[in-house]
Amino acid sequence: MREEVVEGKIMLAMKTSFVGSDTDIKWCVVDANGKVLGRLATQIAMTLRGKHHPTFTPHADMGYRVAVINAEKIVVTGNKVTDKTYFRYSGYPGGGKVRTFEEQMQIKPEEILRHAVKGMLPKNRLGRKLIKKLKIYAGPNHPHQAQHPEVLEV
Repeated sequence: MREEVVEGKIMLAMKTSFVGSDTDIKWCVVDANGKVLGRLATQIAMTLRGKHHPTFTPHADMGYRVAVINAEKIVVTGNKVTDKTYFRYSGYPGGGKVRTFEEQMQIKPEEILRHAVKGMLPKNRLGRKLIKKLKIYAGPNHPHQAQHPEVLEV
């Protein structure tokens, strides 16, 4: 803190400090077995951004990486298994394709969680950078043991 004199009054001023990209990389592993899709996605998005950390800076990558295992065992509530759809477009006329949640779970269960987390990240360069730090695996194994990940309870 420093003192400034403004119009005869002593004002206390504090400097704002920002955490740069010099933060250490921290790995977390999440088990998605039996977890609800949306609730899990919000926790993963918050961890990727570093919002749980006291030195959170909105415009910076806080150095968190998340590995998710058992993505094939994720659950949804209500009628979303049959009603929820995923749309993709090839770029050609008539190239729109639609899959239900059930079909997507059989083909690529990792993309369901990636799609949910991506929608909760910022829609800018930072969001595109952060989604690359999310690693999702359908089964119980992951190749990130060497990074000594901590288990993230959701």
